[in-house]
Amino acid sequence: MANQNYYKANLRDLTFLLFEQFKLDELLGKEPFANWGRDEVLAVIEEAYGWAQKHLGPINASGDAEGCRLDNGQVRVPAGFKEAWKAMADAGWRTLAIDEKHGGQAGPFTLAMMVEEFMCGSNTSFNMYPALTQGAAEVILAFGTEAEIATYVPNMFNGTWAGTMCLTEPQAGSDVGSATTTAVKRPDGQYNIKGTKIFISGGDQDMTANIIHMVLARTPDGPPGTKGLSLFIVPKVRPDGTPNDVATAGIEHKMGIRASSTAQLVFGDNNDCIGELIGDVENKGMSQMFHLMNYARIGVGLQGLALASSAYLNALEYAKDRKQGSSIKQWKDATAPRVPIIEHPDVRRMLLDMKSKVEGIRALAVKLTMHLDRQAAIDKTGGDKLQSEYHQGQVDLLVPLIKAYASDQAFAICATAIQVYGGAGYLKDWPVEQYARDAKIFSIYEGTNHIQAMDLVGRKLMQRGGANVQAFGKDVGAFIAANKDHATLKDAVAVLGQAMEALTATGGKFAQWFGGGKMEMVPTVANRFLEMMSETVVGWLLLEQAVIAEAAGAKLAADHPDRAFYDGKRFGALHFAYNTLPGVAAKAQLIAREDRTALDIPVAAFAPG
Repeated sequence: MANQNYYKANLRDLTFLLFEQFKLDELLGKEPFANWGRDEVLAVIEEAYGWAQKHLGPINASGDAEGCRLDNGQVRVPAGFKEAWKAMADAGWRTLAIDEKHGGQAGPFTLAMMVEEFMCGSNTSFNMYPALTQGAAEVILAFGTEAEIATYVPNMFNGTWAGTMCLTEPQAGSDVGSATTTAVKRPDGQYNIKGTKIFISGGDQDMTANIIHMVLARTPDGPPGTKGLSLFIVPKVRPDGTPNDVATAGIEHKMGIRASSTAQLVFGDNNDCIGELIGDVENKGMSQMFHLMNYARIGVGLQGLALASSAYLNALEYAKDRKQGSSIKQWKDATAPRVPIIEHPDVRRMLLDMKSKVEGIRALAVKLTMHLDRQAAIDKTGGDKLQSEYHQGQVDLLVPLIKAYASDQAFAICATAIQVYGGAGYLKDWPVEQYARDAKIFSIYEGTNHIQAMDLVGRKLMQRGGANVQAFGKDVGAFIAANKDHATLKDAVAVLGQAMEALTATGGKFAQWFGGGKMEMVPTVANRFLEMMSETVVGWLLLEQAVIAEAAGAKLAADHPDRAFYDGKRFGALHFAYNTLPGVAAKAQLIAREDRTALDIPVAAFAPG
């Protein structure tokens, strides 16, 4: 399997989303995307997909097999990674959506995220290094001084240096406010940094001459909790070329993403670690880091989508080729010919379930990124401020959904793909077992999915006085009203209406619990509510696709190649509407029951004796 590329993506689905469902054309050729047109967008998609298949796909399995190793304090990456890093920097894939004044190409964020899907899907481990580098550079760009921007950002964007984000500590885990890493101001205005960070993705590697760590630390006078944290630029090598006191104490030996070095970093073991405060402002570290984390959470959702999509497409190809058993229509005839397993009903069910969820999650991702691009266009041209706030509000609402739902489903879809392969899927001879191992981390890092659920119910539902969720409900309601009498989809649209009613009623329960002395119920059911909302959004977007596809397909000749594509959109939407969406109302009933068994069971009763 070494040096073999199994990565697959559905480019037709991407162009459908861009130009038929979400109308990127409306933004192209105008500020801030004045230099971009349809042809340029299509060329980038084709070229980036080909590039990922050539440079990243062939070293995915071999990188997984080799992993990273720590050699006298220096992490060594697997064979081929250094060459891929240089090729990536030369090609400029990381700067598609970066402003031209910083060496970027000023393209739509949506396009950059589609390219990100290729990079993640073809080699998740490799792509973590440049993705974190870009995120760290953008934090410096957003909050750093002019001197900090000039010192660090150009070399991070052009691939000369890499970057990380350092939040987690051994005693704190996801409880970032318990961080104890210290930052003491020096006479020269810089800070002495001292502490240990763990689970640092890309914490060390030998692909770049320097690594710029973004480190959360506490100043002596900082208040307790997250409010007392400040953000510091801590390079592995100082700008003057001297080594900083940053040591790699170890790397984790992981279930998946094995070619991404997850390091334990020790800052200031010799009391000589120097950092710069971002923007000369203390106690703003968490708000600054959230600028990175929001985009990182979108990125994790894309990681999940990318692996789920490739797992589905590989399973589909296998199912078309693998012959086993006779048709169910001839099940009594022992002499009947063997058929491809795609003819077996249960395999077809699994494939259609994967297809509908992959394409629905991709639609959710593009819905989110198009809100960002439309907001950017409004802000650049001095447009309607209320519309800008609407788009930002929808982004805020959808971020926890794309991170949590896409990552949960990625692992489940990869497991389903293994099931389609049968015993072969459990072997390393095929790619889906690695996809499953790589995908499991997505629900854990960048804020566990329970953190995403609590963010949704504890903050996002009531942001702007509830205006964001009301606008979302209005958008879904408008679609339902416009299509409730659709000739072929009206029954499925009715199921969406029932899901929306159940979701709205359940959202009101949280307000009751917050104010009615039942706070403990909120975290008990938050994950279930996030799943309900995610399924409602995905069902809505899939049915919207089906409406578009039916109208477009009706205009085509029977033998047109797009007819099958459009048929697939209709069947995928109907399958999700009839097999997944009804679960929204069922989950609402479970939440309304206010079941306390998980809260009331004594600890000893989990495993008595």
